[in-house]
Amino acid sequence: MTLVRNLGRRDYESVWQAMSRYTDIRDEHSADEIWCVEHEPVFTQGQAGKAEHLLNTGDIPVVQVDRGGQVTYHGPGQLVVYPLLDLRRAKVGVRDLVTALESATVAMLQEFGIVAAPRADAPGVYLTDGPRAGNKIASIGLRVRRGCSFHGIAINIDMDLAPFLRINPCGYAGMQMVQMAELVQPAPDWNQVAEIFVRELLRTLGLADANWQPLDENEFARLRAPEQGKEEQETTNG
Repeated sequence: MTLVRNLGRRDYESVWQAMSRYTDIRDEHSADEIWCVEHEPVFTQGQAGKAEHLLNTGDIPVVQVDRGGQVTYHGPGQLVVYPLLDLRRAKVGVRDLVTALESATVAMLQEFGIVAAPRADAPGVYLTDGPRAGNKIASIGLRVRRGCSFHGIAINIDMDLAPFLRINPCGYAGMQMVQMAELVQPAPDWNQVAEIFVRELLRTLGLADANWQPLDENEFARLRAPEQGKEEQETTNG
């Protein structure tokens, strides 16, 4: 059974610390978890990040992180999903996980009448129909350590997209972003989107049904302890 936790709205760095720590201390018996969260406004710059893609960040903090890829923006009204999965146990490769994240997003969007698809040249999900075709609605950035994944996918639901104009999203100058609220009225409910996405992700990966559990705040605080024992990693981005 995969444990799914709704973290609510939290600052980025505390969640990053916690998921990294969980990856470091877990063993072959540890449960796979999926964390769903909204972040306070933040730009995150991946391992391949270049300063030239930070155009005018202003008062929004920039955090250098250990996922793959370039810069992206997180903020309220965006669904960020972190799959903390033992890929070796699930017999899932990194490319398989990227494909599953993209496929789950496409399937979720279809339930709201939104037509989208991944692109072979740039991970993520993009509209394929209508006047906004080609605009990006979901971005992916992963890291794998000790055979386990963390970081994940960000899906734009009902947020302020203006901060994306302060960067070259995922390193692409002129990349146009879009959100579900511009395509569906009334704007989709964040919790409903999260539930549909998680269901589709688990189905795509062939994993057991989700067991939604509240987050134990004491456990979350413990996981924010300093990381130890970092090992080799694989990364992907978009």
